[in-house]
Amino acid sequence: MIDPGERVLRGTADVLDDFERELERVRTQPRRIDADPNDVARGLAQLVLTLVELLRQLMERQALRRIEGGTLSDEEIERLGLAFKALAERMDELKREFGLEDDDLNLDLGPLGDLL
Repeated sequence: MIDPGERVLRGTADVLDDFERELERVRTQPRRIDADPNDVARGLAQLVLTLVELLRQLMERQALRRIEGGTLSDEEIERLGLAFKALAERMDELKREFGLEDDDLNLDLGPLGDLL
């Protein structure tokens, strides 16, 4: 019979071996990353547009709750509608400019599901 303490030590040794192999792999990687400025700009645009889309959805949900609650005037509802429409149009322009699709703005959060 294997002592539970021995089992822990074996598991720890395996983890340390894996860590050592990964550390060696990282050491052999080149120190500099050759980043294409276009890829960096696209990645940054993707991140920013994802955050903007998330905030837009949150604001839209809040606006709908306020509309349903009757706390907004007709004028405020009209202004919100125009603002959301303008934002959607600008988002579409920026997605086209950076070659992004709607799916590119969605993040897989693993067990939590998709971000958008």
